[in-house]
Amino acid sequence: MIVKGVGCELRIESSLYMEEEEFPFWIDHTVHTTRNTPPIHAHDFIELVYVTEGEAEHLFEGEHYPLSKGDVFIINPGEVHTYQVKPNSELGIVNCLFMPSLFNEAWLRGLGISESMDYFYVHPFLEKCERFHRCLKLRGQEAEDIRAKLEELADEFKSKRKGYSPLIRLQLVQLLIVLSRIYVRQNVITEPLNVKAHERKMFIQRICGYLERHYDQKITIASLSELFNISTRHLNRTFKAETGKTVIEFIHHIRITRAMKLLTETNEKVIWIAMDVGYDDPAFFTRLFTRKVGCSPGKYRDQSNVETLQSDLPGC
Repeated sequence: MIVKGVGCELRIESSLYMEEEEFPFWIDHTVHTTRNTPPIHAHDFIELVYVTEGEAEHLFEGEHYPLSKGDVFIINPGEVHTYQVKPNSELGIVNCLFMPSLFNEAWLRGLGISESMDYFYVHPFLEKCERFHRCLKLRGQEAEDIRAKLEELADEFKSKRKGYSPLIRLQLVQLLIVLSRIYVRQNVITEPLNVKAHERKMFIQRICGYLERHYDQKITIASLSELFNISTRHLNRTFKAETGKTVIEFIHHIRITRAMKLLTETNEKVIWIAMDVGYDDPAFFTRLFTRKVGCSPGKYRDQSNVETLQSDLPGC
């Protein structure tokens, strides 16, 4: 766990929960009250949350959203949040934590990234207002089914019987597919004005979501084309038309943005940050960073540290 002076925000590292580097996963049931609610924090892992009981306010990226039994949502790495529970009240949640590396490209190629995984690759990257006003609100049998799947995951994780890690991967994918089906059903767009344009937008959103989740892995246009079953030429043309960037430019944007965050929030050496965000060549990373940001990674960190010291308030 690392405390860094960015607005008094606590930064939680995956190593606090996940003991196995090859299997970065953790799940548990927690009951929050006014006495044990976590401070405002961010983390480097994905957090899937299911509300099992009670009500509270979810403070997410500076905004408040009501939570109640049956709500499901995903917190991405680096997003800042906490809960506000009323006096004499409780908020019961299942926390399912994992790193994007839990799913490798071979797995995903076999699954196919279609609307069957939209709750993992599309919904978490919508604008925050739209995202939390359209979060999944499960009731009745759907809520019972999802809770049962989470309990199966928790039981398998705690017992650690032989073969538990591949089974948990399968169960987690099954859970995400079921949630995606519910998400698509709850957010159906009836008779869009331009069906083809809507389908194209959703397709590009899936690709963007995949890049957001797996930016630190080796990604090529060829592998992306194979994964999404599209020609490289059509992929490049469609992606640029929808986003204004080429695929490679989009990847660089994600990586450099992530590197900027790591430079300001951690004490990691630049060479390790380069590798963390997906660059094997630190010299190339430094040149690219300097071109995109206007200064070297080291200078950017120094400037950020000075600004942080100047903005810190007593008692913060």
